[in-house]
Amino acid sequence: MSLANGHDVLGLMPTGGGKSITFQVTAMAKQGLCLVITPLIALMKDQVENLRKKGIKAMYVHAGMSRDEMDIAFNNCAFGEYKFLYLSPERINTELFITRLKKMTVNLIAVDEAHCISQWGYDFRPSYLRIALIRKEIPDIPVLALTGSATPEVIEDIQEKLLFRKKNVFSRSFERKNISFIVRKVENKEQYLLKIIDKAKGSGIIYVRSRKKSRAISEMLNKKGISADYYHAGLSSRLRNYKQNLWKSNGYRIIVATNAFGMGIDKPDVRFVLHSDMPDSLEEYFQEAGRAGRDGKIAFAVLLYNDNDISVLKKRIKTNFPEIAKVKSIYQALGNYYKLAVGSGKNNIYDFKIADFAGNYKYDILTVYNSMKILQRQGYIEFTDEIQISSKVYFCVNREDLYKFQVKNEDLDGFIKLLLRSYTGLFTEYTAIDEDILAKRANTQVDTIYQYLDLLRKANIIKYIPQRRSPIIIFTEERLDEKSLIISKESYLDRKKRYESRVMAVIRYATGDRCRNQELLNYFGEKHEALCGRCDICKEKNEQGLNKYDFENIKEKIEKNLKQNKYSLEKLIEITGSKEDKVIKVVQWMADNRILLYDDQNRLTLNL
Repeated sequence: MSLANGHDVLGLMPTGGGKSITFQVTAMAKQGLCLVITPLIALMKDQVENLRKKGIKAMYVHAGMSRDEMDIAFNNCAFGEYKFLYLSPERINTELFITRLKKMTVNLIAVDEAHCISQWGYDFRPSYLRIALIRKEIPDIPVLALTGSATPEVIEDIQEKLLFRKKNVFSRSFERKNISFIVRKVENKEQYLLKIIDKAKGSGIIYVRSRKKSRAISEMLNKKGISADYYHAGLSSRLRNYKQNLWKSNGYRIIVATNAFGMGIDKPDVRFVLHSDMPDSLEEYFQEAGRAGRDGKIAFAVLLYNDNDISVLKKRIKTNFPEIAKVKSIYQALGNYYKLAVGSGKNNIYDFKIADFAGNYKYDILTVYNSMKILQRQGYIEFTDEIQISSKVYFCVNREDLYKFQVKNEDLDGFIKLLLRSYTGLFTEYTAIDEDILAKRANTQVDTIYQYLDLLRKANIIKYIPQRRSPIIIFTEERLDEKSLIISKESYLDRKKRYESRVMAVIRYATGDRCRNQELLNYFGEKHEALCGRCDICKEKNEQGLNKYDFENIKEKIEKNLKQNKYSLEKLIEITGSKEDKVIKVVQWMADNRILLYDDQNRLTLNL
C-alpha cells in the first residue's frame, strides 16, 4: 500500500520471500514501464523469459550487449508499450540510456540486490551509486529497494544512497522456523556427507568453494548410489540450465555447486542445504542456506568445518586484498593489454581472458581476480565473469524487402522461412537463437547454419551476433597514469577490516556455543531472546534435561560469577541458588564445550 501511494520503500525479504512478485504486481497495476535494476544477468534473463511466456512484454539490457542491441531495446521500451526493462547498473550512466529514459513512461524503479549500493555491504558495486542519476531525471517516481540480507548499518546506507524522500522500511522476520541450523566439526567430511544424506531424505544442495570439488563430490556420490550432478560458472549457459531444470524436476537428488548456483531457484522441497566449505560471510551463508524448506516443511542447513577450514578462511583476508602497489601494476598492465592510451577508453567494453592476461604479465590468477574486484569497488572498471550470451539475430529489412530478397535468392528462402517459423520478434528486436536447434530442424550440420547466417549478414538482411562466453571488462573511467590512479589507503584498509569482521563472524557462528538461530538473527539486527530449540546447540542443551529458561538462567549466573573470581563446583552451586543437579548439568555442558575450564586447584574458570 505504501508503494502504491507513491512512497519509497526498502523491503527486507529473506531468500524465498518472493521479492520479484512485489514489484511485478505493483507495476502491472499501473500504466507505464517498471525499470528493474539488477547486477545478476542470469536472473534478469530468466525473469524476462518467464514474463514473456505469460504474454507480458519485457526487455533486458546488460553490459554484454552491443550498442545497436541496446539502442533497439531502449527504443522499444520508449515506444513499444513494454512493461518491464531489466537493466544492469553499469548501463545507467550512458548518454544512450539517459536520452531514452526521458521518453519512457516509468511507473516504478525497482532495485534488486539493493545492498550492493552500500560501501558497508558485502558486495559493494559503485555502479549502483548511479541510480541517483535516474532519480534526478524522474524525481516523482517511487523506488522499491529489495534485499535478502542487510545489517542495520547497510539498511540506513541504502536509503541514503537511493535518495529516499522519507525513511521507510518494510521487513519480514529473518527467522526460518522450519529450518534447523546445524554445525559439525569433522575431519572426514566425505563420510559425514553420506551420513547426512542418508538421514535427511529428499532433495538437497551441497555448496563447495571450487569447481573441481563440485565435480569430485558429485562423482563420489554417484559411485555410492546417490544420484547427483555438479554445477559451476564455468559450464555453458545451456548446460547450466539443463542441469538446473533436471534437478528441479527431480531428475537427480543432489546438486553439488559453487556459489554460482542459486539465483532464481524456486524448488520448494529442498530438505537440506549443506556447506562443505566455510563461506566468506553470514550474509552469503544465510542466503544459500535459506534455499532449504521453502515449502514450509522441516529442513536442515548444515555447515561442516575443521581447524584447517578456519586457517584457510583467515588466509582469504590477505588473498582477497593484494597490496595496493600490486593492484596498481595490474591496472596499468590492463591498459597495455588493450593498447589503451592514457586519457582514453571510457565506457569501452572488452572480452577478458584472465588466464591469457595473467600468463602474459606473469601474474597469479587469483591475485588478478581480487585486484579486479578492488578496482571495481574503486569505480575504475566493471568486471563480470558471468557473461554467457546466446547468438542473436535481428532482421534489418522490412517484410516487403525480405520477400523480394527471398524471390531472388531461392537457395536461402528455406532457411529464412525456418528462422521465421522458429522465432518471433525478429523484426522488432535482437532475438536469441540456437544454431544447434536450427540444424536439427533443418536436418543439416551446424556449420551449414553458420554459413547461412553469415550469407544473410553479408547481404545486409540480418544483423547476427554469435554467442560469447568470455568474461568482460568495462573501463568506467578514462585510463589513468600511475600518479593519478588513487586507491585510498583508508578506504582499502577499512574494507579489509570489514571483510575481516565478516570472516570472524562466520568463525564465531561455527565455533560458538550460542543458539545458531539467535546468532544469525542478531547479526542482521533482529533481537531474538528466545532459543530456537531446533539447532544443534539447543538440542544439545535439551539433552541435559533442562528447559530453555532454566538452562539459560543458570548459565548466565555461572558466567556472571566466574567473571569476577574462580570457584569450586560446590561453591558455584551455592552462589547460583539453583538446584544442585541442574547446576551440575549446565557446568558439565559448558566444560564439554570448552566454555569452562578447571585450574590446578580444581576451581572453575571461564575460558576467555
